[in-house]
Amino acid sequence: MQYELIPDSALVSQYIKGDEYALETLIYRHKHRIYSFIYSKVYDRDVAEDLFQDTFIKVIRTLKRGAYNEEGKFLPWVMRISHNLVIDFFRKNNRMPKFSNTDEFNIFSVLSDTSLNAESSIIKEQVETDVRRLVDELPDDQREVLLMRIYEDLSFKEISDKTGVSINTALGRMRYALINLRKIIDKHQIILTN
Repeated sequence: MQYELIPDSALVSQYIKGDEYALETLIYRHKHRIYSFIYSKVYDRDVAEDLFQDTFIKVIRTLKRGAYNEEGKFLPWVMRISHNLVIDFFRKNNRMPKFSNTDEFNIFSVLSDTSLNAESSIIKEQVETDVRRLVDELPDDQREVLLMRIYEDLSFKEISDKTGVSINTALGRMRYALINLRKIIDKHQIILTN
């Protein structure tokens, strides 16, 4: 059987049925991309090797438990696991960069990279989902201003006209929205990074 020609989803099924070589093929097929992604975040070969191995230990445990249901999206799923392990590594070592606590704080800056490779776009999608969930926790008036400013790119004058409040009120709501987002991020211990 020529394993190189078999799609990931079929190899996953074969591994679940007991074919160990199917997993070996998957690891070999994706090792470079996953290892390179991890290394690009930690810049340490030993740490990257450990996190790579931890990634596949988690993959094996999940597959053996029968808890895998990514419908043919094996690589994005493994990338998400490795990304989470990188974040866990930084948390344990208190090395995660912190956002500066200024009025210029903008969690949306992590979403603005247009030259994304496959790994970055997987993470970008996850970050966007996390950001949307965070924004949903804001009070309505703050969420409204923040969405108009960030997603519609409206000026505070335009927001003022649209909402019927003064420019100062719109600015204040934006400021409180950012302050509250920081609190929500801290409360949930979410790290937004790509």
